[in-house]
Amino acid sequence: MKIPQDCKDMADIRDAIDRIDADLVRQLAQRAAYIDRAAQIKEQIDLPARITPRVEQVVDNVRAHAVTHGLSPDLVEKLWRWLIEWSIAREETRLGPDSDRNDKI
Repeated sequence: MKIPQDCKDMADIRDAIDRIDADLVRQLAQRAAYIDRAAQIKEQIDLPARITPRVEQVVDNVRAHAVTHGLSPDLVEKLWRWLIEWSIAREETRLGPDSDRNDKI
């Protein structure tokens, strides 16, 4: 894959973006597998899907990564908060609503 500066036309750009998108989807699928495993473990130890200190830790981590890579930390945080909510909803399909377990953390 060419680096952005070596792209000569829109076909080069589109090819690179399509490859990156495929990689991102693979990474999301891998992340989802970890989310599914987390739900299994949380179910065994009676934890809720949403653990607010962990949510904020994840957000802090991605904000730092955004800065390192020259991206807007605010934009990355917005994207990740959506991803986190999606992940929590995914866990809740196995665990049930968080309100059933919030007193355990």
